[in-house]
Amino acid sequence: MSTEENPAAAPRSLAEALRGRDDVSLAALLRSRPDLITPVPTDLTQLATRAGTRASVVRALERLDRFTLQAAQALAVASAPVTYGELLGLMAGDDGDPAVSAALPHALGTLREQALVWGGEDRLRLVRTARELLAPSPQHPSPTGLGPTVREAAAGMSPGRIQEIVATAGLPSTHDSVSALEALAGLFSDPERMSALLDQAPSESVEVLERLVWGPPYGQVTADPAPRLRWLLDRGLLLPTAPGTVVLPREVALRLRAGRAHRTTEPVPPTVEAAAAHAPRIVDATAAGQAYTALATVEELLKDWHEGGPAVLRAGGLSVRDLKRTAVALDVPEPVAAFWVELAYAAGLLASDGEADERYAATPAYDEWLERPAGERWARLATAWLAATRTPGVVGERDAKDRTLSALGPGLDRSAAPEVRHRVLALLAGLPEGAAPDGESLLARLRWERPPRVVRTGGGTPSPYARRTPAQPAEGARGAVARAETPGYAEDGRAGGEDDLRSRLARWTLAEAEMLGVTGRGALSSHGRALIGAPAPRHAEAEPEPTGPGDKLPVHHRQAPAPRVLSPAEQATAAAGAARLLEPLLPEPLDHVLLQADLTAVAPGPLERPLADMLGVLADVESKGGATVYRFTPGSVRRALDAGRSAADLHAFLAAHSRTPVPQPLAYLIDDVARRHGHLRVGAASSYVRCDDDAVLNEILADKRAAGLGLRRLAPTVLAARTDPAALLEGLRAMGFAPAAESAEGDVLIARADAYRTPPRTPPAPVPDGPPVPDDTLLAAAVRAVRAGDLASTAPRRPVGGEAAGAEPGELPRTSAADTLATLQAAVLTNDTVWIGYVNAEGAASQRVIAPIRVEGGFVTAYDHTADEVRTYPLHRITGVAELAD
Repeated sequence: MSTEENPAAAPRSLAEALRGRDDVSLAALLRSRPDLITPVPTDLTQLATRAGTRASVVRALERLDRFTLQAAQALAVASAPVTYGELLGLMAGDDGDPAVSAALPHALGTLREQALVWGGEDRLRLVRTARELLAPSPQHPSPTGLGPTVREAAAGMSPGRIQEIVATAGLPSTHDSVSALEALAGLFSDPERMSALLDQAPSESVEVLERLVWGPPYGQVTADPAPRLRWLLDRGLLLPTAPGTVVLPREVALRLRAGRAHRTTEPVPPTVEAAAAHAPRIVDATAAGQAYTALATVEELLKDWHEGGPAVLRAGGLSVRDLKRTAVALDVPEPVAAFWVELAYAAGLLASDGEADERYAATPAYDEWLERPAGERWARLATAWLAATRTPGVVGERDAKDRTLSALGPGLDRSAAPEVRHRVLALLAGLPEGAAPDGESLLARLRWERPPRVVRTGGGTPSPYARRTPAQPAEGARGAVARAETPGYAEDGRAGGEDDLRSRLARWTLAEAEMLGVTGRGALSSHGRALIGAPAPRHAEAEPEPTGPGDKLPVHHRQAPAPRVLSPAEQATAAAGAARLLEPLLPEPLDHVLLQADLTAVAPGPLERPLADMLGVLADVESKGGATVYRFTPGSVRRALDAGRSAADLHAFLAAHSRTPVPQPLAYLIDDVARRHGHLRVGAASSYVRCDDDAVLNEILADKRAAGLGLRRLAPTVLAARTDPAALLEGLRAMGFAPAAESAEGDVLIARADAYRTPPRTPPAPVPDGPPVPDDTLLAAAVRAVRAGDLASTAPRRPVGGEAAGAEPGELPRTSAADTLATLQAAVLTNDTVWIGYVNAEGAASQRVIAPIRVEGGFVTAYDHTADEVRTYPLHRITGVAELAD
């Protein structure tokens, strides 16, 4: 029998409503509001209390979609309890709206599931805290634009003035103000009588009402209102709330709105439109190219910091100058450089070394990452990006203390970022395969699913996102009520001015996904789809085949369901699948280059790592792109010789890896630099130069550029210098010579840069947006514990010793030690279940329903129905015991 057929069975509180739910419904509540089980409540009464706390309710309201939130706002402006028909009238209006009628049951079901609404359809009640947050007040106007009720607005009026208003409105006088206000509210709520009253109103008065009807409902008047305002004030259509301030009562506004609580209801989510269509293979190929570029960029970044990167700021992070240098080295804008730096940091490939002079460098994990196949390397970057809460898009902005936010520094975490990234990619997965979204329609969908915050966070202080009461302008000379728009909000309550954070995160997600290769030409790639665990793409038969990359898709498609949140193990499996799909699309590394007579080498594609590393030492990168161009210079050849290579090694290397013959100019360049390389030797004396050819030393001494080196001849083949060996090497090279450094034993020093690595580091942990969503195992255990605790707290007990032991709800039973022992021993003999109060070693009191098995040695061993296991309790910690009623 339903509650409508049996009113006595209707719940009288939220706790009773929760008690009537099954385990599946309770698990759904705890899954949607995970803060309710942190920690697990002892019983359903405590769960209901926690579900009604301000912080929990605010969090739940912020996760509602626009239409469900509008339904909650409508319940907040209705008189509790509300019938389903009344709620439907507030949402659909007197004329009705089929879309609203179809969507309202689901919205109401969501409010019920999240314990924001309870009661049957004939007695719907919004939880008190939610009503306080959403109900209109002068300090916190409602997004509905409605004002207070007649009774609330007239609370400070004198009984005589109330009777005057009732009489002027054509109602019979009453014996008290309460009945008079009820009669006035009934008049305003009656469509026929209200229409008759408005038919008598002057057109100027009706115009005033029309200006206030959709809010804000407050206005200012002078001490001597104009006749059109006096006509409204005398009949209660406007009521004074403070000196010089009037308000349009809620009942009047609703009747003028034809019963609607909102000017515009949005029962159907906006459709994400496809702006362009591309062939899926083109999308995958483009995304694969971007993925390869992403890998190359991260490698180039960390190779640039191979010997230790820039210093860490005292406050943490990368300096503006170092970020600019990194952007120049990567040939990208600074915001893009910040993205790559943060991505490498999130993937655990980059960290600070923790030394006294702290600086950034690659981690040991980078070397392991380099050895993995390209698809797996990309999957690691993409997975780290999906889960990261650090947001490179805010680099360069100011924090609450007016400090600049720096890359790799503190303050970049935005806990909503992972959820927005997953949702944006899920919406892309809902489009036809190869379709790129229209950005504005995507943002409109996200705003509908999670509208900008319009509830106040408590403590009497409005949320920074809450609607504020605008300053009302003063009345004009004739007493006209002026209406001011709420700053930052349009008439439908949507946020105006600066975009909300979720919209900015969505825009950054689209740009970052394209750079990372998750999308190609704006459309989700096949490996991007696998990365988020989205189902296989659908192929709509009615959709025409696009003929070009800019073709519009005229079909309004249904959005695919969002992929569920993946567990860490499932995410690892999805990443492996994405890597397998991407691997065949990436270009195969080449083992050759094309040498040209102008001292350049062209790499027509990606090179194998040993070849690329050696060529990076022997030549300088001149240009990048589809083909990389390297240029050989005397300095680059000397760099290879300094690294321990001989001229013969270089000739053999080029001959082995060039598809074209080694040009003569390049061979001459290598031989010329090699012939002079090491001809001069520099060591520490403070420093010295030695050469077997004294004519060369004479040439150095005669060169004016050598004056700053402080050279003097010690022997025909030896020069001494005041400068250190490194400065002497640079000075001689600037003069056109090719000296080589030597050790104290006279051996040539090989200048090979050693890779610098930080100690092992873990990637930065994401900052969660509230408690994590519990898994099914934890939910089942939590529901079982709450049920058992509720059984212990609500089980009927027999009186003990002439007293109602534990008669008060939640109060522990109190019995003497002798009575406790006797009752427990009797329960062992009769196999009865009893109710006990227990205080643990930390002093926490709880109620337990147990079936005693044995009592001995000062302990009772029993099956604990609350914990669903056998436990042993010390008798001295049991406060009392009571038998359960039959």
